[in-house]
Amino acid sequence: MKHQAKSIIWSDYQKTIPADGFYYLRSCIRQNFFPGSERAFLQIMQNDLGKDVFDDPKHTTCTGIAYHSDLLPFETLQTVVARQFALMSEAGYRNLAVSCVTSFGIYSEVLETWKEFPDEMEKARTYLRKATGRELAIPENVAHCSDIFYHFRNEIAARLQYPLINGETGQPLKIVEHIGCHYAKMFPGKGVGGAEFSCVLSGMIEAWGGEVVDYPERRHCCGFGFRQYLIMANRGYSVSNSKKKFESMEPYRPDAIICNCPGCTMFLDKWQYTIGELEGKTYGGEGRGIPVLTYEELAGLALGYDPWDLGLQMHQVDCEPLLQKMGIKYNPGLKYRGLKGEDLGKPVIPNCFNRAVHSF
Repeated sequence: MKHQAKSIIWSDYQKTIPADGFYYLRSCIRQNFFPGSERAFLQIMQNDLGKDVFDDPKHTTCTGIAYHSDLLPFETLQTVVARQFALMSEAGYRNLAVSCVTSFGIYSEVLETWKEFPDEMEKARTYLRKATGRELAIPENVAHCSDIFYHFRNEIAARLQYPLINGETGQPLKIVEHIGCHYAKMFPGKGVGGAEFSCVLSGMIEAWGGEVVDYPERRHCCGFGFRQYLIMANRGYSVSNSKKKFESMEPYRPDAIICNCPGCTMFLDKWQYTIGELEGKTYGGEGRGIPVLTYEELAGLALGYDPWDLGLQMHQVDCEPLLQKMGIKYNPGLKYRGLKGEDLGKPVIPNCFNRAVHSF
């Protein structure tokens, strides 16, 4: 009876994720911070899993950063979103695959607004028609791309070349998962597991052989917050949030951190450098930081993708210690080479990271 009751309760935290036929909506900031992640998503979905994912060059930003920074009115936001939906319909699709968690929150907010206030939907329909000549269509399903990888986690696991196992010890790698607030906290019912029991990333980690690190500040915000970071005077608040998380996870000695938000990935990576420069403190042991990856990058590594094709050289914290633990074969000499093999130059070694163990 208890097991049945738990199953009923857990069913409230599930969501329908389509098996195929996705209209892909890219992230403006993810393409700048970690450009290999979206490419990896498409390669894994289309080539490894054989799924139909349409990457449409016509779509634009969702305008989320401007909207959350009070630079853009809701009417404009709705019209931009309506255009995305129209493009989806024109391409013959009904399921959205959303790369960015802020975009995921934006689409959820607009759809919920239209459900509660139909006059707003009609207003957006009119603006869309006047501005573009297009007709509004409503998606049948909106899934964040981490939802989709979670849905196919076992299919990905069946293709792994490098499971999340420490090759030296034979033990599962200890992985911290960080869920973006705009995925789980704005509209908890739209994500798998809600705000408190979000399992999209932990499900991937466990399916691919790793161990999830549970620590006190697991659900604490990374501190990004557009108003915190865009206003320079507020950035101390942003970095202090990340510092609180690092100090909380440090005793568990994690091998890596993975995120489903481009902003969270960037800040948990870059703030380690900032804290190191300010305080001389690192959290990964042996004078190193903790590698921070997107879930697409982690999946790509486990599937045998080249780490430099995934863009791991773009990270502030060196990811090579993680590659070595996983037993991944790679060429360190190609780390800072361009597509044609040209030397792109090496970055300055951060003073806060141990030069003896850093691969620069």
